Amino acid sequence: MTHTNSHRALTRRHLLHAAALLPLGGLIGAAQAQESDALARIRTRGSLSVAVYNAMPPFHAGGAGIDVLIAEQLASALGVKLNLLPFSAGENMGDDLRNMVWKGHYLGFGPADVLLHVPVDKPLMDSEKQTLIFAPYYKETVALAYRIGPIPRIDSLADLKGLKVAVPGQTLAGWLLLGADDGAYREQLITRMDDGTQAARLLLSADVDVAAGNASELHSVLKGDKQFRVIPLPIPRAPRNGWAVGMAVKESAPELARALQAAVNSMAADSRLSQIFATQGVPWTAA
Repeated sequence: MTHTNSHRALTRRHLLHAAALLPLGGLIGAAQAQESDALARIRTRGSLSVAVYNAMPPFHAGGAGIDVLIAEQLASALGVKLNLLPFSAGENMGDDLRNMVWKGHYLGFGPADVLLHVPVDKPLMDSEKQTLIFAPYYKETVALAYRIGPIPRIDSLADLKGLKVAVPGQTLAGWLLLGADDGAYREQLITRMDDGTQAARLLLSADVDVAAGNASELHSVLKGDKQFRVIPLPIPRAPRNGWAVGMAVKESAPELARALQAAVNSMAADSRLSQIFATQGVPWTAA
């Protein structure tokens, strides 16, 4: 398993137990007593350092993607240049927050001013006292996609009987399908792939009947093609309401958090967020 897949898998499993989100005001209230000059330093320096995950399409791959465009907008809102800091995921979310938000990596890079694509998840927020996790900008879901003509509809996993299904094995979608109904579908699954975009490409080329992964991954390949339908994975154990992703800064930087939150609010209000997601073929879902 690669570090990126490990991060995804552990994060998704953690999110199966996610609780309600907290508002930003509650998150940073405890930090009010601490003086923070992070925002002033960023403006003096003239650049905002933004950490983004490597190999996480459609959010970042090869220097492009949704998170890169969001990072550009955040830097612009602060009136500074963007310094993008791509990195490979650690073994868990705690490692990533330590390496890229509040301490720095033992290999000598980081921390960044802000890390994108952080689960806005109450247990994680409660356990990571050295960070502020806030500004959810997208709600992700586990999904499957199929071609409408040959398959009229899929209402339950039982409808997958006899169909060839592509799903990245070391992800939440893979774990759910491999274990569903006591392993009843294992012989139908093709799992040797890194992410859901690869599964969707197999569906697009008609090499499989169904693709499964994160909804953003599937949409980014199928791009609204009316031949295909993308639906939530029909399994009780799947987080059907999805999970929110946002960003994180040091706990001692509440002013920076407020400025970034205001930027995200503005991007949502004037449709820039939905337009950014549309560049990758992904319908934007507010968190």
